Amino acid sequence: MTPEEVRGELAGTVFGPARFVAGTGSTNADLLAAARAGAPEGLVLVADHQTAGRGRHGRSWVAPPGSALLASVLLRPPPAGSGVALLSPAVALAVRDACAAVGVGALLKWPNDVIVRVPGEAGTPAGPDEAKLAGVLAELHVAEDGTIAVVAGFGVNLLSQPALRAAVAEQAGEPERGFTPLPPVALEEVSATQPDRDELLVSVLLRLDAWYRRLQEPAGERALLVELRSHSATIGRRVRVLTPGGTVEGNAVDLSDDGRLIVETTDGGVQAVAAGDCHHLRSASA
Repeated sequence: MTPEEVRGELAGTVFGPARFVAGTGSTNADLLAAARAGAPEGLVLVADHQTAGRGRHGRSWVAPPGSALLASVLLRPPPAGSGVALLSPAVALAVRDACAAVGVGALLKWPNDVIVRVPGEAGTPAGPDEAKLAGVLAELHVAEDGTIAVVAGFGVNLLSQPALRAAVAEQAGEPERGFTPLPPVALEEVSATQPDRDELLVSVLLRLDAWYRRLQEPAGERALLVELRSHSATIGRRVRVLTPGGTVEGNAVDLSDDGRLIVETTDGGVQAVAAGDCHHLRSASA
């Protein structure tokens, strides 16, 4: 698709204009700067390559030029009753659904990863059947007058990346605070359809536009939570979540109304986890 065709497909949505660049440091950083400068909502920035792409907790997002869909969007939701806390999972759901539309059985790993189940080596810490297809990073900016801006970035692996696999495997050998990253997988490896970056971008943004509007309706948050639960790879799993306040381990049983993960802990309690690195455990001894 040409940039003009992308803009045409997005006509009537909250998104536009869409800007395409060959390279940048970070699409999220660029749109956060735009938000601080007062830019209106709906901006979309797409890059062929990022030199300083970021994931959660400042981790780098590595992707060779042209191998991934790397994009960020700027939204300015109303401050109250607008599902701000659920925007990040809404983006992840939009990505999941866009991948599902091309035949990929993608699932949501709390809080913001899109994963698939693929054959792997038995006994690996992440489990033998999980690989990361996409990730989401949402960042909040609050202006002095109290207005809110949310920049949501998403990266989807499109083409197989042997160098990235090697880098993740090396990182897994030296886990940070006990966190072992999932191995990456590319859309071309799990879909019978050859991935087209711009078609996937449009598919994600059309779905996100629908959820963004719905979240501002009375029943929108409830409807989103139904979908999040339906496609969750985490609910029903034994998990270890690394949070700023310590490690939470137990069985993931549900999501709260604001998207927190409800964990029945090993000591018999129940804890709602707002943020953290979630690790799916293969057994009680994992």
